[in-house]
Amino acid sequence: MSSPPQWYLAMSDLCVLAASLLVQGKTPGWKLDVPPRPIWSALFQPRSDVDRACESAAVSDVPAPIRRPEFSRSVQAVAASSLSQTLPRPTTEAQRYVQRLAALQAGKLYTSLPTDSFQALWSRATRQPDRADWVKLLHYEAKAVADGQGPAKLSVLLGDSLAEQFPVEQLSRDRFWLNQGIAGDSTADILQRLDSFDKTRPDAIYITAGISDLRKGASNDDVLSNIQEMIRRLRVSHPGAQIYIHAILPTRLEAISVNRIRRLNYNISLLAEQEGARFVNLQPAFADPEGRLQAQLTTDGLHLNRRGYQVWQKTLWPLS
Repeated sequence: MSSPPQWYLAMSDLCVLAASLLVQGKTPGWKLDVPPRPIWSALFQPRSDVDRACESAAVSDVPAPIRRPEFSRSVQAVAASSLSQTLPRPTTEAQRYVQRLAALQAGKLYTSLPTDSFQALWSRATRQPDRADWVKLLHYEAKAVADGQGPAKLSVLLGDSLAEQFPVEQLSRDRFWLNQGIAGDSTADILQRLDSFDKTRPDAIYITAGISDLRKGASNDDVLSNIQEMIRRLRVSHPGAQIYIHAILPTRLEAISVNRIRRLNYNISLLAEQEGARFVNLQPAFADPEGRLQAQLTTDGLHLNRRGYQVWQKTLWPLS
């Protein structure tokens, strides 16, 4: 008998997760939480152990198999035409996490779907995922993309919460998008998981990082050193990709001085030029006359609202 295709091996690891989602959905008064630790542990066990887990009585009645990732242009076109500013969307980290898990279990990439996809699941999400949960989710999304990309163009969003929360309807539809953002990640954190998407073949990588470093007390030298290491490693693992380093956005937080962000961005721009990356200066589009983040572009003085992401989109897409 011939061996199963590569996409099946990649996605079948999620059978335990799929069963967990479906079984939880049958419980009276059910609220979808992040899958318990044993679920994620099972995903990283040897194949024979995972197979035994998937064949157990607890999951034997799951009706729908894991499907092949739908990475076709037609799927993206349908998703794009369905998107609307009025569609419901996940608004919390827990909801966004569950939506992405559900999409992956269904063999889909969440960046190619309407914003209200799997609403019946994510609307009830209550439990906050931790960083380890996100790291593993991003790993599996990257693995699915690596197996299903084919000749299509691919862009990667890499960074912190600004990347993680980027609205899917504002992503260009001429390519696939892999979101590798995790809220709160510093440049050092990003370096630790940089190999997560090594097997993918992006033509562009957009990096937004640094503000979490400043909030956690890192020095400017730490930020610059980590960004330099990031660029150098990405150039080795993805020699065909253009790397874009976005300026650290201004904030409205008193604890982070305007002048420090300006000085750091100037040094990041020099570093990017030195390392063969492109620096994307976001300051003119986002700063008010005092150099702070414009109030109408932010939800809390740090994160962007929908209008803020629209401004970012206008600076981003001419580059692609």
